[in-house]
Amino acid sequence: MKKAAIFLANGFEEVEALTAVDLLRRGGVEVEMISIQNWRVTGRSGIAVEADTLFTGKEEADCYLLPGGMPGTKFLQEQQTLGALLQEKVAQGKIIGAICAAPIVLGYLGLLEGKPACCYPGMEEGLTGAKVSKAPVCVAENIITSRGVGTAIPFALTVLAALQGEEVAKEVAESIVAQWPGIERP
Repeated sequence: MKKAAIFLANGFEEVEALTAVDLLRRGGVEVEMISIQNWRVTGRSGIAVEADTLFTGKEEADCYLLPGGMPGTKFLQEQQTLGALLQEKVAQGKIIGAICAAPIVLGYLGLLEGKPACCYPGMEEGLTGAKVSKAPVCVAENIITSRGVGTAIPFALTVLAALQGEEVAKEVAESIVAQWPGIERP
């Protein structure tokens, strides 16, 4: 079974994180919610979530996801061990996904150089080296970025397709009455 790790920090965007968790699980992916802070993590809208586990820096998965939201994104960016893990996993060809403000973490780590990427409007400066796009979702090799809460479903379905194939993603989209795709590929 494919596995995804989603990293949470206080101030994360609940819709972005939990949409990915829900749709990936519907598509047969094991998803682990990993807090970089405490067992109980509170989102930007005050919704508390209990993490499945705490961050160790040794997480093994097929996919690593970063939801946006503030100050959650800043906490993710400041976590140096997480940055090192993401750099290692990108080099190994693992899928890395970031939505809303979180693609700036990938820009900060130098992972977007020359690749199409998108983020929350007004944060494009943080996409260091990227070919900035306004597409709802961008796929560049093994990196998937997206723009915000309104793109959480296409983002999650695109990640699901990368893990389980487009047919599974289409089945999940159909089951939740969502239109998909709508992504930009180089």
